[in-house]
Amino acid sequence: MIGQLDTVSGAHFAFTDRWGGVSAVPYEELNLGGAVGDDADAVRTNRELAAKSLDLDPALVVWMNQVHGADVAVVDGPWGSSDIPSVDALVTARRGLALAVLTADCTPVLLADPVAGIAGAAHAGRPGMVAGVVPAVVRAMTELGADPARIVARTGPAVCGRCYEVPADMRADVAAVEPAAYAETSWGTPAVDVTAGAHAQLDRLGVRDREQSPVCTRESGDHFSYRRDRTTGRLASYVWLD
Repeated sequence: MIGQLDTVSGAHFAFTDRWGGVSAVPYEELNLGGAVGDDADAVRTNRELAAKSLDLDPALVVWMNQVHGADVAVVDGPWGSSDIPSVDALVTARRGLALAVLTADCTPVLLADPVAGIAGAAHAGRPGMVAGVVPAVVRAMTELGADPARIVARTGPAVCGRCYEVPADMRADVAAVEPAAYAETSWGTPAVDVTAGAHAQLDRLGVRDREQSPVCTRESGDHFSYRRDRTTGRLASYVWLD
């Protein structure tokens, strides 16, 4: 099952859950991650199924080799035969080209300025959020002509602050960079809210049109969660412009 959000201005955002694919346990069913131990043919089939369900050409979906950093790549087409670079954000000025983010608890940040025709996508885990991947992707978009006041931002399913337990010193280090990420679990221990941190950063950058998925991946059996299951699949989030 894939949820899709569309705007009248031609921006499209889509988020997968774990169902409707061909992967076997423990990756059942719609695993879209190619580096988690799943069968490569199953991942390829799942990516084709997901793209076609969104009326996208699977060959026009751009993926990343995500490393929890803040580097951004500007793309105008698929990587082809070249190695996929180690980046955690993508930006494009090519309409119809879909940018994809893989997650299993981290926050997928999808961005689009339909007027300028600029789309961006970022993988914001705790390290990437602290490193500044969200400001980096917005900066790359503005350098291509996007206006933060026009950017539409959507964040997808991710582990919530009530469930992302961390040591107290780690919470303090994160909050020193992004105070909005300071959180406490539902059982009263230190936690980090990466999605709240990402939205606070977007707000300071002037991005006002923002929405957040209500899904906590750790709590939802319909979504992959690394913190819950360890060996598991990956969800995908997509953004593209007409």
